Amino acid sequence: MLYPITFSPILKSILWGGNKICSFKEITPIQDGIGESWEVSHVKNNVSIVANGPLKGKSLDDLIETYGADLLGKKVYEHFSKSFPLLIKFIDAKEALSIQVHPDDELAKKRHDSFGKTEMWYVIDATPGAFLYSGFAKNLTAEGYIKSVEDNSFTDMLAKHDVHSGDVFFLPAGRVHAIGAGCFIAEIQQTSDITYRIYDFNRKDAQGNPRELHTELAKDAIDYTIYPDYKLQYTPESNTIQPLIDCPYFTTELINTSEDKTIDLSDRDSFSIYICMQGKLSITDDSNNSIEIHQGQTVLIPATTKHITFKPTEECKLLETYILLL
Repeated sequence: MLYPITFSPILKSILWGGNKICSFKEITPIQDGIGESWEVSHVKNNVSIVANGPLKGKSLDDLIETYGADLLGKKVYEHFSKSFPLLIKFIDAKEALSIQVHPDDELAKKRHDSFGKTEMWYVIDATPGAFLYSGFAKNLTAEGYIKSVEDNSFTDMLAKHDVHSGDVFFLPAGRVHAIGAGCFIAEIQQTSDITYRIYDFNRKDAQGNPRELHTELAKDAIDYTIYPDYKLQYTPESNTIQPLIDCPYFTTELINTSEDKTIDLSDRDSFSIYICMQGKLSITDDSNNSIEIHQGQTVLIPATTKHITFKPTEECKLLETYILLL
């Protein structure tokens, strides 16, 4: 029988990583240099393992093979077959990440036989003065892009955003972006590990070599359009479910609650994921399966679940995400 499922985090030791992830997730001892925690993953060689209940030790592969549409939802299973369509991460950037872009589905399929990567960021915390790049601030052609990378002026073309806790950015495939130093972020994205590194501030890798750039590959993947705003505008409210992102790849809402709350999932036809950003609570499903979670934990609710009830012990903040297919 399926129930609310948690997975063992896949911690990634990375040169630019810090020490916020272990502290946030209440993992001891605190490890330094952890750049990412993959909370729910079906990326090859990085498949999540169940951490709770009778299915503990089973992989996400095992769950999909055994439960199929009961886990994913009928339409999701028909569309993605035996692939889990989302990757959930925490990212702690002690140093700035490289400037990147991801291909869309069409280009990723053609070049890599992979899905593309549309994603979103929710800023959990940021040190004073922290910023990130998302999109362009100046007009740029494909030829001008190549020249600006070569003469180290590329960052001058980008839209730079000072960031604070609660900021949300939607990053459709094709949008140039980079996480700056001091940003601690929750990321929801399509299951894809295809990244084109455009610019890396002339840094060296652990062996002292310049890191590989994908300048030419990125040229045809980039959306050069300048948009009026790159940051989602919303006003946080208590005891509400606030819509954030609604795109073909995922729908994400922010739940702030200090009260018991029941959420009807009966018409969703999708798994649901809850990322606890703040507080502690219990989650109970319609079969009376219950789990207690705290800040930094992520829970997968199977598609067969008809409703769940939150019982917070303090004020809680969660990101809810699922997939609505027409």
